[in-house]
Amino acid sequence: MDIGLIRGLGTLVVFIAFIGVVLWAYNSKRRKSFDEAANLPFADEESEPKKRDEEASRSNKE
Repeated sequence: MDIGLIRGLGTLVVFIAFIGVVLWAYNSKRRKSFDEAANLPFADEESEPKKRDEEASRSNKE
Protein backbone atom coordinates (compact mmCIF):
# COMPACT_ATOMS: atom_id res chain seq x y z
CA MET A 1 0.00 0.00 0.00
CA ASP A 2 1.36 3.35 -0.91
CA ILE A 3 0.49 6.69 0.67
CA GLY A 4 -1.78 7.70 -2.23
CA LEU A 5 -4.04 4.70 -1.69
CA ILE A 6 -4.23 5.33 2.07
CA ARG A 7 -5.12 8.99 1.52
CA GLY A 8 -7.75 8.00 -1.04
CA LEU A 9 -9.34 5.52 1.34
CA GLY A 10 -9.26 8.11 4.13
CA THR A 11 -11.01 10.61 1.87
CA LEU A 12 -13.61 8.02 0.97
CA VAL A 13 -14.31 7.22 4.64
CA VAL A 14 -14.67 10.91 5.53
CA PHE A 15 -16.96 11.49 2.53
CA ILE A 16 -19.21 8.58 3.53
CA ALA A 17 -19.34 9.89 7.10
CA PHE A 18 -20.27 13.35 5.79
CA ILE A 19 -23.10 11.93 3.68
CA GLY A 20 -24.31 10.00 6.74
CA VAL A 21 -24.40 13.14 8.89
CA VAL A 22 -26.24 15.08 6.18
CA LEU A 23 -28.84 12.33 5.81
CA TRP A 24 -29.25 12.17 9.59
CA ALA A 25 -29.62 15.94 9.94
CA TYR A 26 -32.15 16.33 7.15
CA ASN A 27 -34.21 13.27 8.06
CA SER A 28 -37.86 14.29 8.38
CA LYS A 29 -38.30 12.12 11.49
CA ARG A 30 -35.95 14.43 13.42
CA ARG A 31 -37.56 17.71 12.37
CA LYS A 32 -39.70 18.05 15.49
CA SER A 33 -36.82 17.50 17.91
CA PHE A 34 -34.59 19.90 15.97
CA ASP A 35 -37.33 22.56 15.98
CA GLU A 36 -37.71 22.15 19.75
CA ALA A 37 -33.94 22.41 20.21
CA ALA A 38 -33.82 25.52 18.04
CA ASN A 39 -36.39 27.23 20.28
CA LEU A 40 -34.68 26.37 23.57
CA PRO A 41 -32.87 29.72 23.94
CA PHE A 42 -36.17 31.55 23.64
CA ALA A 43 -37.89 29.24 26.12
CA ASP A 44 -35.18 29.97 28.70
CA GLU A 45 -35.78 33.71 28.40
CA GLU A 46 -39.50 33.27 28.95
CA SER A 47 -39.11 30.99 31.96
CA GLU A 48 -36.46 33.15 33.65
CA PRO A 49 -38.90 35.79 35.03
CA LYS A 50 -41.08 33.01 36.37
CA LYS A 51 -38.13 31.60 38.31
CA ARG A 52 -37.35 35.01 39.75
CA ASP A 53 -40.98 35.49 40.80
CA GLU A 54 -41.05 32.07 42.44
CA GLU A 55 -37.80 32.74 44.30
CA ALA A 56 -39.04 36.14 45.41
CA SER A 57 -42.30 34.69 46.70
CA ARG A 58 -40.39 31.98 48.59
CA SER A 59 -38.10 34.51 50.24
CA ASN A 60 -41.09 36.68 51.19
CA LYS A 61 -42.81 33.73 52.86
CA GLU A 62 -39.73 32.94 54.97
